[in-house]
Amino acid sequence: MYAAALRIELRIPAANSLKAKRAVVRPLIEGLKRVASLSVSEIDHHDHWQLSSIGVAAVAPGATRLEMLIERVQGYLEECVEIEVLEIRVSYLEESL
Repeated sequence: MYAAALRIELRIPAANSLKAKRAVVRPLIEGLKRVASLSVSEIDHHDHWQLSSIGVAAVAPGATRLEMLIERVQGYLEECVEIEVLEIRVSYLEESL
């Protein structure tokens, strides 16, 4: 089993309220979930209008498949014009026997 956790730091330039931010973040999270049956949640900056941190958990049977999932997440984010990706941090989880 291969697993990774992604922390995605986002800026939402057009958001001028928490309601406007949620209107961008909710569909983004739902879209990421559909990309590859990922587990996705907003994890930080809940009270900031233009900032958000999204956590993504990805699990795959092989290293190549895991990298493909991570690339799909990055590709999806690149297509979203409402957001600016500030940083993506990937932490690989190792299975110990």
